[in-house]
Amino acid sequence: MLTGKIAVVTGAGRGIGREIALTLAAHGAAVVVNYNGSKTAAQAVAEEIIQKGGAAEAIQCDVSDFAACEAFAKTVLETYKRVDILVNNAGITRDNLIMRMSEADYDQVLDTNLKGAFHMIRHFSRSFLKQRSGKIINISSVSGVAGNPGQSNYSASKAGLIGLTKSVARELASRNVQVNAVAPGFIDTDMTRDLTEAARAELSRQIPMGKTGTAKQVADAVLFLAGEGSDYITGQVLCVDGGMCM
Repeated sequence: MLTGKIAVVTGAGRGIGREIALTLAAHGAAVVVNYNGSKTAAQAVAEEIIQKGGAAEAIQCDVSDFAACEAFAKTVLETYKRVDILVNNAGITRDNLIMRMSEADYDQVLDTNLKGAFHMIRHFSRSFLKQRSGKIINISSVSGVAGNPGQSNYSASKAGLIGLTKSVARELASRNVQVNAVAPGFIDTDMTRDLTEAARAELSRQIPMGKTGTAKQVADAVLFLAGEGSDYITGQVLCVDGGMCM
């Protein structure tokens, strides 16, 4: 399905990013596994892909750093000559109530989650336009669609990603580049596994399907948007949330 395609997945060392990288590779894409601090985890993802017969490489880059992203894009394009799929997944949380949230915690989340996606799109966009094809998939969140108490910074960053997605989709549509977002709901990851059983039960009650999602289900949505089946879809937000935001 993606044989011969080159994919970049940011924040791919663990969680949803890891599953996206593995899924794209399983369908034939060569994957650049981006990471910031988790070198061991990212290399393990790349090695797992290679052991299964795929192609992958782990490359460090702090997506919140404009110049670092420029150097990263240059390295990737010099090595692989093109990028067909860009998945902006890297993200952090610094949760707190608005009256207690520090400026630093607000800025760090926006710099990574929103500006990080801008940086990557900014530095790869010329290549996409030149080749007149490409898929950009931004990982937003239901928090960016409906908001979430204690996550004003995270929700703002993920809502901003939706606006970024729609604007870039309009800019690049005429060059056959599709730009979409995936908004996961309550997904079972290392982060959510730290919640108490009571907290997990309360969250599950907010989901019409009555259960949490998996990283693989999010990755499958990304796979669809990365493939030919989505060639006439752009500027859309696909919620993978068990009906939370319907």
